[in-house]
Amino acid sequence: MASRISLTQYLVEKQREKGLIPAELRLLLEVVARACKRIGYTVSRGAIDGVLGEAGSSNVQGEAQKKLDVIANEALVEANEWGGNLAALASEEMDHPHPIPHRYPKGEFLLLYDPLDGSSNIDVNVSIGTIFSVLRLPEGVKEPAEEHFLQPGTKQVAAGYAVYGPSTLLVLTVGDGVACFTLDKEIGSWWLTVERMSVPEHTREFAINASNARHWEPPVKRYVDELLAGREGPRGVDFNMRWVASMVADVHRILCRGGIFMYPRDNREPGKPGKLRLMYEANPMSFLIEQAGGAATNGHQRIMEIVPTQLHERVAVILGSKAEVERVTSYHREQG
Repeated sequence: MASRISLTQYLVEKQREKGLIPAELRLLLEVVARACKRIGYTVSRGAIDGVLGEAGSSNVQGEAQKKLDVIANEALVEANEWGGNLAALASEEMDHPHPIPHRYPKGEFLLLYDPLDGSSNIDVNVSIGTIFSVLRLPEGVKEPAEEHFLQPGTKQVAAGYAVYGPSTLLVLTVGDGVACFTLDKEIGSWWLTVERMSVPEHTREFAINASNARHWEPPVKRYVDELLAGREGPRGVDFNMRWVASMVADVHRILCRGGIFMYPRDNREPGKPGKLRLMYEANPMSFLIEQAGGAATNGHQRIMEIVPTQLHERVAVILGSKAEVERVTSYHREQG
């Protein structure tokens, strides 16, 4: 039996042998992974430690925070403040970027994250997770501000997510494919369990919140109607719908067995371009999906080419198997 490869070994190879990442980025990713272990443990304790339920506060988007939202955010802040690899960090749960205190050394990277994706599923014990993205601090900048985070997804140097489910998983890319690590809870180590994840080009599964169907724009309705028509419809095959309402769980399924995930713009709030956050959710997930051979657009353009104008910007998301994403995107283009 071949010896197992740890997360540290995997990252050291990317650093030393392939020269893909600097040592500082390797150390930063190890810090994030340790924080995810802590979050996963806290999530698993749930009601035992009294950490379920509402926190009695709201985030910058006006959404009610769960107790675990707050705990997960604090875990990532505390873990990354003193590591010496970050210039600043930004979270979906904080109004503004969080600078590294002057008493700690600073690095050249910026970290963005959604500390606990899928909060609506926390109290019913459905898989949730953490999503993160890493950017470089622009050259010559000494004191990072919000504007320095506003980089397109193509500038990401790493991205990943943790899934807190039956197993605790860490899925990661540093721009050289996508790897999956499983947490050995007995010894606290991340072991490489899938070296190169790949999204099949074709699929018979789709993920979308069908309760919003009456609000969808015509291109999305056209596409979903085709899928629902099944074998007798224009696609000639039966499709299955899956919807977990945790982006990490839905995207992880697509990375494992193909499919398309859609959280499109709709007519409930016409002034908003979408629901999901570009910087904390859409960009890192798009990076992972593209690295695994899939595609990601907002219906009109590649998500990772969007130049953000604000930290908490929202965007429509269509990602997954390349052929399906291209079909939905073509319907949007025809619509104009």
